Amino acid sequence: MDFLVGGDFPVEIVLAIIAILLSAGAFLWEFVFVGRRQLGYRVQMDTPVTGEIESVFPGVLPQLRPDLDGSSPELKDLSVVLVRIENSGATTIDSRDYQAPDVGRVGLHLHFPQRRVIGMAVTELSEPGLADSLDRDSGIAVREDMIGHIGVIDLPKVSLNRGDHYKILAILQRSEGTGEYRAPVLQGGIKGGTVTETQSRTGASRVMLALTAFLVLVIVVQLVVAAVEPDPTPLDCAAGKLTLVGSSAFAPVILDAAAQYRKRCTGAEFTFAFEGTERGLDRLIEEGKNNRELLAITDGPKGEGYAALLKRPLGLSLFTMVVHKDVGVRSLTAAQIEDIYQDRITNWRDVGGPDLPIVLVNRIPGSGTRNTFERRLLTQPQVIRSHVSCKALEDLPPPDAAHCDVQVTKDMLQAVADLRGAIGYSEFSEATRVGVPTVAINGVAASRDSAIDRTYPFWGIEFAYSYGELPGDSLAAAFRRYLTDEAGRNVLTAHGNVACGDLPDPTRCQPDV
Repeated sequence: MDFLVGGDFPVEIVLAIIAILLSAGAFLWEFVFVGRRQLGYRVQMDTPVTGEIESVFPGVLPQLRPDLDGSSPELKDLSVVLVRIENSGATTIDSRDYQAPDVGRVGLHLHFPQRRVIGMAVTELSEPGLADSLDRDSGIAVREDMIGHIGVIDLPKVSLNRGDHYKILAILQRSEGTGEYRAPVLQGGIKGGTVTETQSRTGASRVMLALTAFLVLVIVVQLVVAAVEPDPTPLDCAAGKLTLVGSSAFAPVILDAAAQYRKRCTGAEFTFAFEGTERGLDRLIEEGKNNRELLAITDGPKGEGYAALLKRPLGLSLFTMVVHKDVGVRSLTAAQIEDIYQDRITNWRDVGGPDLPIVLVNRIPGSGTRNTFERRLLTQPQVIRSHVSCKALEDLPPPDAAHCDVQVTKDMLQAVADLRGAIGYSEFSEATRVGVPTVAINGVAASRDSAIDRTYPFWGIEFAYSYGELPGDSLAAAFRRYLTDEAGRNVLTAHGNVACGDLPDPTRCQPDV
């Protein structure tokens, strides 16, 4: 083996190999715990390490400071956590037993409140074969919930025989607050079983503690190397300034994806104008020829016109009907929804609700969400109505059925929440986040699984449009690729969507399917 590559000696790779080899051998020294049917986890270590490390390497941590660009973490307020994940039940747990979408690879989420994850390793495997389920292609990943100040390690759907286990060793840094940290929590579910915090019957052996201490040192050395010599920019990073316009329903996904992209690619800047699908496409036509750093995101295909625009499917997006809280109706048939929007049903009592006039809330014509609604749930065009602002109805409760129009998703959810008797439609994850009551269709609630198997009818395909072919080295091209690769797929999944590449039938992402 040739390790002499000029100044590019692969120190981190060598350290990682050593850590993996030690982790694979460490399981021989660990005890086996068998209990009732469950997937258990135990926090076997959660302790500050700053003082201990400084006593061995005096002055190391204070000298480590972020680079001038702020990309490297300041190494202070560190702690070490060791968590054991185990099949503590009496039966085998396989990848299909995790209560997570079948199309995804992530099954569990290890949360560290008030801390961010700055280093992580798999330190022990009860069976060597588990290594194949926990390698870098397994879906195991580190991220941070910026709003909740929670560090997260996403864990894959690992098949575990009775008594099998693996351990996650994390180096953490405080992200919020003072005093003692809240305990780490493993989130997720097992079909027909439980995910439970279990208790250890014996303490960890001295050999295991020694191995753990060595791995802590390995990770700290890796952090030192990273601080002194930062990682190179990822190959698919591009610098520049990209403007994203279009669908307000898909805006939260794009905003999150852009934030994640900026963490990896510090030379990228984004601006946003989510004013609706039609306005986004019109802006792309108007400006796209002279501005190649412009992408339009749409709910569904562009339809007629816009011949100069090229599309790229992103994923399946879930939509839902929403109603005012006083309506009380939580399920409608597709036929009832059509009758309501064709003015054939104008009072909630006709569909099992209270004696209350129905207020129809519509997105304006040209909205991608409206087009998806009409395409999936209506058999003929809506009746022609004059434009009425929903704000005009707030202070004058109508004595009879009424209607109004809104520009974007945020206004739709606000109007339905404010107007008694209101019904509308929205992207599903935004509706649940805001807390507006949702409505099942034909007795089937909105979910990824029901949309994938087509038992739930209200779904659409999101597209990214560009003005002609994009330069391969442009930020627009790089970010569009990011939305469809592994990292971007994780963002889509986190918001309740399904990437086209993860669908059992990817042809559903074609415009006419």
